[in-house]
Amino acid sequence: MTGNGQRGSRRPSEAPDSTAWATALRSRLHETPLIDFALALYAREGVEAACLTLQDDAGLDVCEVLWHVWLYHHGARLIGDPPELAELHRWQREVTQPLRALRRRLKAQAHGDAGVAGVRRDIKRAELAAEYHALALLQRLGERTTRLEPLSKPPPPLSSTLAARWQVQKKSQLMALQTLESRLDPP
Repeated sequence: MTGNGQRGSRRPSEAPDSTAWATALRSRLHETPLIDFALALYAREGVEAACLTLQDDAGLDVCEVLWHVWLYHHGARLIGDPPELAELHRWQREVTQPLRALRRRLKAQAHGDAGVAGVRRDIKRAELAAEYHALALLQRLGERTTRLEPLSKPPPPLSSTLAARWQVQKKSQLMALQTLESRLDPP
């Protein structure tokens, strides 16, 4: 209630309380875990292919992309790069990416050799576990960082926001970002 007794009325020049916004955001992020959001979005038509395009053609980390989409879905965007992202980048570089490279390298061999196919399956499980760990790191970062701000009303398109963030310019990569945007539920 405001001083005049009307719920929610505010003079146009008054900005919302950023502390209240941040507290409410953290609550929403906690209630909708990143892993659940990412898995549900990834299962939607076209999203897996879009993510792989961004990973293979633009060199983007799919977990980080999905994190930004999750934040956007909750009405927030990241300002700059928090230093804690370095931990994620190190994890992906030292653990996830080598597992992915090995799994891909064994693909042709796995077709003719059951032993190699079993090793490849185990590597795939380890790669997925590494990605789940990356999502858990990002979940904690999203809930703790002070480098989030509310999206403007109306919010800018997700695809242009992320394209600008990563300087994505190729048509296939822009289309991949647009696919992600089109598969999002309204916030």
